[in-house]
Amino acid sequence: MDTITTGALLNFAEASQRLKAVVRRTPLNFNQHLSAKYACNIFLKREDLQEVRSYKIRGAYNMMSNLSPAQLQRGVVCASAGNHAQGFAYSCKKLNCRGVIFMPVITPNQKINQTKMFGENFIDIKLVGDTFDDCAVAAKKYTEENNMVFIPPFDDLKIIEGQGTVGVEILEDLNDVDYLFVPVGGGGLSAGVGSFFKTWSPKTKIIGVEPEGAPSMYEALKAGHPVMLDNIERFVDGAAVKRVGDITFSICKDVLDDMYLVPEGKVCTTILKLYNEDAIVVEPAGALSIAALDAYAEVIKGKNVVCVVSGSNNDIDRMQEIKERSLQYEGLKHYFLVRFAQRPGALKEFVNHVLGEHDDITRFEYMQKHNKETGPALVGIELKLKEDYQTLLQNLDRYRVNYTELKSNDNAFGYLV
Repeated sequence: MDTITTGALLNFAEASQRLKAVVRRTPLNFNQHLSAKYACNIFLKREDLQEVRSYKIRGAYNMMSNLSPAQLQRGVVCASAGNHAQGFAYSCKKLNCRGVIFMPVITPNQKINQTKMFGENFIDIKLVGDTFDDCAVAAKKYTEENNMVFIPPFDDLKIIEGQGTVGVEILEDLNDVDYLFVPVGGGGLSAGVGSFFKTWSPKTKIIGVEPEGAPSMYEALKAGHPVMLDNIERFVDGAAVKRVGDITFSICKDVLDDMYLVPEGKVCTTILKLYNEDAIVVEPAGALSIAALDAYAEVIKGKNVVCVVSGSNNDIDRMQEIKERSLQYEGLKHYFLVRFAQRPGALKEFVNHVLGEHDDITRFEYMQKHNKETGPALVGIELKLKEDYQTLLQNLDRYRVNYTELKSNDNAFGYLV
């Protein structure tokens, strides 16, 4: 299916009217901090303020409200990492139909509980597999076996049409947009918003943003067709998809002007800055568009820039991991295996002479050998300044400390830290 054909089948005006009864028109907020930092006008499209705290309600309800009474009577099924599930659940309640939701086992409890709250007694939840792709297989099998209707999270024209209403609202509020940054998972939002903008604001540069550990659209564009990634980093769960959709790819290849990959640690730093500076709570996928701004700092100067903040379904239990990943990315947290000399005062010497004035030990754990003898110590050190890292290494060598630094991409790091 080519872009011309799909574009003719997308009616964003009708979708906008259809969604008025259930979708909150989210604000397009001018952000003073980011605008001053990048010397431009930055606006945040706050889809995190939706009733279900993400834009996913738009696509789910738009597709489900187009089903026949007979289809709704048979019931609907979806697979989701969380946000699509909540939009789906809310739509089931609004349309008075039964829904079954397949979610990965690793889905944060907060998203599971929110989904139950929005769907009430209209939905059942089944936890299957480690990724969205795993549970999607189970969901589609269940759909066929029970003669129900599958509601995909992104690869359907009605889903894309619904997500595209985000773009309708942006242009109604700001008719002069130079750059638009859109998070990309399976491609539904970027395909919908991108199609609308290319029709009504062709001068706008549309930048798709993915997490570095799940570059499904990036690799698809490079290959010229959707590809199945062997492994993905699941941290940015709202955008961690092994394969983008066929329909979404067919549109995105023509409407996206660029694709950018953001390291997961950078996403975490962005989450913390948004919270500390603007009191905005976002999930990892919701921070992607803003996390990409540093890479485009020169070209966006003096421009009107819109970043879509896609969602805020973040489990508070993840905040410690978010802080940890941010510190590591910023070069402020390091881990070492230290084999302390078996003599009195060795540990005291390490603290008094090896560590700098503002260095802090945040983790200290002796490892046990198989024969139960004390092995090396796992030491986590947090620095106040990134520049203090070289001084720390110099001190480790100067005092002849027997150590091994653990790097985040090493197998030992994942096992021990």
